[in-house]
Amino acid sequence: MEETKAYKTASILTVPKDGSELPLMEAFYTIQGEGANTGTAAYFIRLGGCDVGCHWCDVKESWDAEQHPLTSVEEIVNTASEFPGKAVVVTGGEPLLYNLNPLTSQLQEQGIKTYIETSGAYPLSGFWDWICLSPKKFKAPDASVYPFAHELKVIIFNKSDFKWAEEHAAKVGEHCNLYLQPEWSKANEITPLIVEYVKTNPKWRVSLQTHKYMDIP
Repeated sequence: MEETKAYKTASILTVPKDGSELPLMEAFYTIQGEGANTGTAAYFIRLGGCDVGCHWCDVKESWDAEQHPLTSVEEIVNTASEFPGKAVVVTGGEPLLYNLNPLTSQLQEQGIKTYIETSGAYPLSGFWDWICLSPKKFKAPDASVYPFAHELKVIIFNKSDFKWAEEHAAKVGEHCNLYLQPEWSKANEITPLIVEYVKTNPKWRVSLQTHKYMDIP
């Protein structure tokens, strides 16, 4: 699909390699809506820039890093520290495009737990309390990411994705939590298939985008 090629990544080259500044699309305090940490308070940091290009992505405005201002890590951390929930979820876009060592180390120095949601398309950087690996067919994960994943969250768009999910489950560590999540636009069709699959394959769990049902960010 042509729209999967609509992203721009040229500006990624201008992001400081030392990770002192990052293209910040948005940041907000909310309730984690999906996966293992569903229902918990968290401060979300969404970084701009993505070259994975999922056609069903619901945050396509994050793809072009040029549209999002470079923001100092110090400023990002200071703002995150103002909220009572001491957990930060770094997402995107694809956050592993950048050096996340300074961001995560400074957050942890403030007593804030660090979580990441990533496709795993690039080698891991940063210091993490929780890593959610959500692989995408459009750009395979870097092999080095699999052993560090605490959670494998596979988006199910059609029936063939179950086989694809099993291929990735075979690559993560034995203590990694395994989740199947319906793609939102097809949830009514796909959720019953996931339910039946998990009943037959109980190593998996069901993940839902509960924040969308609750109508919160």
